[in-house]
Amino acid sequence: MKKRKKRQNKLLIFAICIILTYFVGFIGSIFTSEGASSSWYQSIKPSITPPSYVFLIVWNILFFLIALSLYFAWISSNPKQKIEVGIIFAVNFILNISWSIIYFSLKNPLFALINIFAIIISIIAIMITVKRIDIKSYYLLYPYLIWICFATLLNYLSIK
Repeated sequence: MKKRKKRQNKLLIFAICIILTYFVGFIGSIFTSEGASSSWYQSIKPSITPPSYVFLIVWNILFFLIALSLYFAWISSNPKQKIEVGIIFAVNFILNISWSIIYFSLKNPLFALINIFAIIISIIAIMITVKRIDIKSYYLLYPYLIWICFATLLNYLSIK
């Protein structure tokens, strides 16, 4: 009975991690989808920008990996570490959403570039934190870091 309860608890935590992470993506996409189709963005979009459908595919994969990373870190951490994990993931999520707002709604690629550097720092902070808690959680974040570095290049190239 106790094993079943523990498994149900882990399933609930996994569901919360998935829902939370994809909710962040959904909020960001509200600002991104509007702005990505605007004439303003089309006029500054770098020539190396992948087609829109690539972003959709990549971000869905990345959000799943981020959710898995959060899940593994959460279930493997002690109460003190849970606070740390919660805070650093929350900071990253806020920065992720704010980039979409700054870049697409405020139409400010320069300030968005500063924000994306903060995102990179937050990803590295997450990786450093989760590495000592659960190594799977750490490795799952590499694709996110790599993609954000590419996004940083696109952001930089869009500054006019």
